[in-house]
Parts: sequence; C-alpha cells; structure tokens
Amino acid sequence: MTARDDLKSLLERGIAQLDVGLPEGTVDRLLDYRELLERWNSAYNLTAVRDDREMVTRHLLDSLAILPYVHGRSLADLGTGPGLPGIPLALAEPAREVLMVDSNGKKVRFLREAIRSLKLGNARALQSRVEEVEGTFECITARAFASLADMLGWGGHLLAPGGTWLAMKGKQPAEELDGVPAGFVVEAIHALSVPGVEGERHLVVIRRA
Repeated sequence: MTARDDLKSLLERGIAQLDVGLPEGTVDRLLDYRELLERWNSAYNLTAVRDDREMVTRHLLDSLAILPYVHGRSLADLGTGPGLPGIPLALAEPAREVLMVDSNGKKVRFLREAIRSLKLGNARALQSRVEEVEGTFECITARAFASLADMLGWGGHLLAPGGTWLAMKGKQPAEELDGVPAGFVVEAIHALSVPGVEGERHLVVIRRA
C-alpha cells in the first residue's frame, strides 16, 4: 500500500464515521489539496500541522465535520488561513459559492494556486482584513481565529438576514457567550466528534436576533 493509499483509507473511514455525503471524486481532490498544502508548507509555513495523517484528521475531517450545519448558496470563510474549512467545504458542495478571506499574502497566494490546481470554479480567495470585506453571505465560517465578540464585531455585517454563522471552537466557549454583540443570538452549541482528533471540538451556531 502506498502512503497515499493509506491516507485515502484514513480519510474514507473518517468520512464514513462523520456520515457526510460527498460528490464522486472528492476524496482524491481532498488528498490533492493536502499534498499541495504539504509542498507549500515546507517553504511558506502555512500550518503548524506537518504529519501526513494529522493533516487528514485535524484539517480535512475537522473541516468536513461541520458540513451538516452549512446552509445557503453563498459562504464566506473568514480567517481561512490555508483554506480551512473553506476548501474542503467548496469541494463538498460545488453549487455553493465560497469566498475565503485572509489578511496574510502568502496564504492567499497558496489559496489561489489551490483553486487553480483543483479547478475549483465555485471558490475565490481575497486578501483583506475581515472588517473591510463587502457583501453578504448566507453562511459564514470561522475557525477559532478570535473570540465570538471580535469575530462578530469585525465580520457581523457580512451575515445575510436569516443567515447562519458557524464558529469552530475547541473547548466549549462558555466565557465568550456574554460577549456576543446585540443583534446576534447563539442558537446552538454542538459538540463535534472528529475521527482521529483528540480533545474537545465545538461548533457555535449564531443567527441574527
């Protein structure tokens, strides 16, 4: 078995455990993305995760774990870094338009190469501070780049009426709930079980009040 076969098996098992449906060929495209990230990471230090199997569990499966909660035709992934969860989510739902936002130029250059290489016609990358992004989106994802108060303070204007904000957190962020700005309400907090990932993972679902 090649190293890629081993990672494919790990990824397929994890997807089966998460019980999420993906278009045909998505597993291979996810692995192509992981390989591209690994190549760029050696030069540009895009992620602290360097182990092949950890990249599958902590990046790919962790991103896909929120898929059942993602709704709408447009998604903005704020503070996306090297495209997490944005790229896995764009691969999982080709009909959804995905904008990935990061202020780091190296990461956005990588994202543009990943979009080109993976032929992701539904994704684009923007180098910007969150508060300067324009437009509205039916779903917004953010992977623990700030407190709930700061996330919503900087990016709350991007959430369309009736839209869903999905904040990915480690521990249950009980101490952050009082800081949620007026105009937003925490609808639910889901404990996520990510195959192969130890430690707590939580998803905070926020809507406009």
